Amino acid sequence: MVKFEAAAFEFAAGKLNQLPPSDVPEIVFSGKSNVGKSSLINKILNRKALARVSATPGKTGTINFYNIQGARLVDLPGYGYAKVSQSEKLRWANLVEGYLASDRNIQCIVQIVDIRHKPTENDLHMIEFLMNTGFPFLVVATKSDKLNKTQREKQLAMFEELFQDEDGESVLQVIPFSSMNGEGVETVKQIITEIGDAYDQATGESAVGSWT
Repeated sequence: MVKFEAAAFEFAAGKLNQLPPSDVPEIVFSGKSNVGKSSLINKILNRKALARVSATPGKTGTINFYNIQGARLVDLPGYGYAKVSQSEKLRWANLVEGYLASDRNIQCIVQIVDIRHKPTENDLHMIEFLMNTGFPFLVVATKSDKLNKTQREKQLAMFEELFQDEDGESVLQVIPFSSMNGEGVETVKQIITEIGDAYDQATGESAVGSWT
């Protein structure tokens, strides 16, 4: 059973050969630098600073693992920060790509975007990659508290239009999220709990369920 209150930092891997064994379901958090990834993780764990919020965007260059007993949260390095050297960007890319290709027990990838803006080119590339590779994933749109009702509806309509199939149907669920007022917290926690419960039942399959 997943226990959010028991969350603890487990490991930081800067190289592929440092990755810990993948012995529990892994819920992966991906997004650009400064999108609010660490704040999101801290909010769903009800901890103020378990996931470190860097004062300098693009500074964190490791894959950070957090144990919640029934599962593991995995924080990937943020992408898209211009001031990081090209060699460091390449190292991060190889680290992330290697992790995703390592046949780990990845049960869900939480792709994070900023609700206030159109997804970046890197965001779109990542979402396209997830759709093409078949990883179970959802999109969480952070900083929802920064918009008024009209702005919010406009942005959500933009996301819905952006991710349509040939029949004009939206193919992605976008969950508005705020680390300030707690919007979306229970939804994300419920998804993680369902993943952990499904794994406990030894199905051996990705817990896609009703949230996709």
